[in-house]
Amino acid sequence: MNKEIILRELEFKAIRSSGPGGQHANKVSSKVELTFDLHTSEGLSDTEKARILRKLGSKLTKEGNILLQCDESRSQHKNKDLVIQRFFGILEAALTIPKKRKASKPSKSAIEKRLKGKKIASLKKANRGKPEL
Repeated sequence: MNKEIILRELEFKAIRSSGPGGQHANKVSSKVELTFDLHTSEGLSDTEKARILRKLGSKLTKEGNILLQCDESRSQHKNKDLVIQRFFGILEAALTIPKKRKASKPSKSAIEKRLKGKKIASLKKANRGKPEL
């Protein structure tokens, strides 16, 4: 993954943010929408693209674009920085390869302890019966 190339491929659009705001809200476009075309990207290899398609399939549009929006801040520049950070976080999470799980086995002492406990429980239950006279 080449971050510099990917940064150049990102497209931004400023939109008016929703919600209450007063006189200033209808004049300022502080919400930022990030668009990234996965299929035409040169910053990702084919294997990375395939992995992202598999992991982020539900978050992609029909054309294979990633769309992210941010309107947390009142500043357009801050929203742009936040959406870029979130985008790279999502990409890195999709590209991480999880470790293979190693099957573990209980130790000998743990097996003995479990069998000893079962033996004690069975003796306890056997002694609950009526005494033989």
